[in-house]
Amino acid sequence: MYAMRGAAAYGRVSVESNVLSASPHQLISMLFDGAQSAIKAARLHMENGNIAEKGKAITKAIDIVNSGLLVALDKDNGGELAERLEALYNYISGLLLRANLNNSTGALDEAAQLLNEIGSAWKEIGQQAATAQGA
Repeated sequence: MYAMRGAAAYGRVSVESNVLSASPHQLISMLFDGAQSAIKAARLHMENGNIAEKGKAITKAIDIVNSGLLVALDKDNGGELAERLEALYNYISGLLLRANLNNSTGALDEAAQLLNEIGSAWKEIGQQAATAQGA
């Protein structure tokens, strides 16, 4: 039991350290990773019939999308891209809500796929920017 508490405390410190030292671009990447992790956990809980934990995991994913990714959009300078991402994030939140209400693995899978596509593009942009700065 004490080992579990220690591991959890270490994990929190590690995450906090990563957040404090991350660039804004890296923070968004961490949000994508966190949403994917929550969706994977939700799927496992759904498959195992653990309704309460499934709900917690999906709620976490929705919070990351709504309170992280959606809020981070620069609507003043982002133009059409920000508008389209806003619509997509709202759609993803709806999929996650539907997955929770209907125990729909299909909705979870679609949300995960969309977040993966956006997250992969975001990470590629970061790699290209890092390469350009190094050149």
